[in-house]
Amino acid sequence: MKTDTIAAIATAMSDSGIGIIRVSGDQAFTVVDKIYRNKKNERVLTKYATHTIHYGFIVDINITEENETIIDEVMVTVMKAPRSYTTEDTVEINCHGGILMMRKILDTVIKSGARIAEPGEFTKRAFLNGRIDLSKAEAVMDIIHAGNEFALQSSVKQLKGSVSDKIRKLRENILYEIAYIESALDDPEHISLDGYHDRLSEKTESVSSELRALLHSADDGRMLREGINTVIVGKPNAGKSSILNLMVGEEKAIVTDIAGTTRDTLEEVISLGGITLNIVDTAGIRNTQDVVEKIGVERARKISADADLILYVVDSSLPLDENDRDIMRMIRDKNTIVLLNKSDLEEVVCEDEILKEIRNTCAALCEKVKIVKTSARMDSGMEEVMDLIREMFFHGKILYNDQVYITNMRHKEAIREALDSMNQVEKSLEMDMPEDFYSIDLMSAYASLGRIIGEEVGDDLVNEIFSKFCMGK
Repeated sequence: MKTDTIAAIATAMSDSGIGIIRVSGDQAFTVVDKIYRNKKNERVLTKYATHTIHYGFIVDINITEENETIIDEVMVTVMKAPRSYTTEDTVEINCHGGILMMRKILDTVIKSGARIAEPGEFTKRAFLNGRIDLSKAEAVMDIIHAGNEFALQSSVKQLKGSVSDKIRKLRENILYEIAYIESALDDPEHISLDGYHDRLSEKTESVSSELRALLHSADDGRMLREGINTVIVGKPNAGKSSILNLMVGEEKAIVTDIAGTTRDTLEEVISLGGITLNIVDTAGIRNTQDVVEKIGVERARKISADADLILYVVDSSLPLDENDRDIMRMIRDKNTIVLLNKSDLEEVVCEDEILKEIRNTCAALCEKVKIVKTSARMDSGMEEVMDLIREMFFHGKILYNDQVYITNMRHKEAIREALDSMNQVEKSLEMDMPEDFYSIDLMSAYASLGRIIGEEVGDDLVNEIFSKFCMGK
């Protein structure tokens, strides 16, 4: 593991009130002491107590100390090992936040003996030095990229150990059974396996049940963190773009009375009531000979196939036609909310007629469809739409309690592999296989869960994970 001294700008590269240059490593104090002066013009950084902050100046040493010039007025924070983020000696230079100023101070730190940190290297050192496990390290980046309140709270909980504590407990339970089996096989005279079959079956079912619950939470967790992929579909001029504008809260899509105005997809990300929707407005779906419009229609079909949620906009002032039946067949297996739009006009299509048409055209859609009357012009119906989304995806509410959500797809895959191994243990029990067969699959489950917290991973995976971090974190 590298122990040399690293440095990077830890705040955003933009004009701001304050910028922070972080320095960490065995020589952090020595490096910064070369360029830091207190108000008495003394080099005393190494003498300061840990977790203290001090006023002074950063200077640029040219050839001799007599030629040094002041770069900036700063506050310097001192954190001595092991009580720091990386567990190494760490100095944070709080300077004025201009881009030029931050770069100049970083350059001065580098010339004094540090090197530029690799992406995520501060957090990587925290992991390698044992301060945090891998799931907590990943939570750090999730906090930075959180797009809504749930994602933020979930990431904070994971940083505090909600996932790693759960995984460690499961591994402890599995490891106990592995140790018991191995001990009994090595010393059958003193450790009996009589009745162990039933006990292990009960323990296996308990662990498997917890793994299934975690796996089930991954779909909710992914959508709450990354957003629900939502596609708006409908015939031309049904009001799709008006609905998008209403949800976004500004005029993002061009709205006219001319059918086929939207010819390509328009993507927006919005957060409503703690839920993030990745919304795609699509071209109106109809049979057309227009080459450009036809491309837009085909693109709408393709995007709809990958959607978590379909918002099917129907002009309730016009009768249904073959284009509507085509749309119903296209979205037959999707979670769908039908928006009976333009409800402020005289109604031609009602809810019963929509349901009847769906049953006749695509009966499978009936199980996953909800209907809401909306009016983009009157700004009505959208609150009910959001309530339905919560009901469809989160059983009516978003939980901010102690429930553990799996939001990382790497974790989800490891849990799935662990569950497969536990299922194999159950099969071996049913077939009354020798005990060493149980041990093999239990060890496989133990190793799979270990990858989540970083105890069963190689250097390549660690490097890949931290390469996605920002430079100063």
